[in-house]
Amino acid sequence: MIQKYIIDGNNLIGKIKDLWNLQNSDKQMSRVKLVKMLDEYFSQKKVKVSLHFDGFETDKIPSISSKINYSNNKTADSKIKKEIDHSKNPKVIAVVSSDHSVMQYAKVNSCTVLKSEEFARNLKKRKKGNSEEEIAKSISNDEIIKLFLE
Repeated sequence: MIQKYIIDGNNLIGKIKDLWNLQNSDKQMSRVKLVKMLDEYFSQKKVKVSLHFDGFETDKIPSISSKINYSNNKTADSKIKKEIDHSKNPKVIAVVSSDHSVMQYAKVNSCTVLKSEEFARNLKKRKKGNSEEEIAKSISNDEIIKLFLE
């Protein structure tokens, strides 16, 4: 059973078209939007989330689900590998990345590996599901009765 997700943030942004396009003009906003998507996705899940970005923190991004890590003058890949090394039980960790060296390292250490493309599809499915759910909640009982009686 997965208890923790370690996510390669820049890699995941690269697999979500809207965020990838946004990153070219506003890197910080693409990160903010990714964090918001992850917060929505993980809101009902009892797991820890560690999100890694390359570079330095500019403005703090608030998150209810994720611990956000910046690589500073190292690479996010090296920080992810280090986090795997320091974990007590890598078997309960899912690593989200499409970077071959990160994926291979995670596999060798008995972590579950999810390609960023797959995880991005899961995020989009969840988002669509929420939209339909919100629409359904916005329809009043009177409107539903009216629809069925006509």
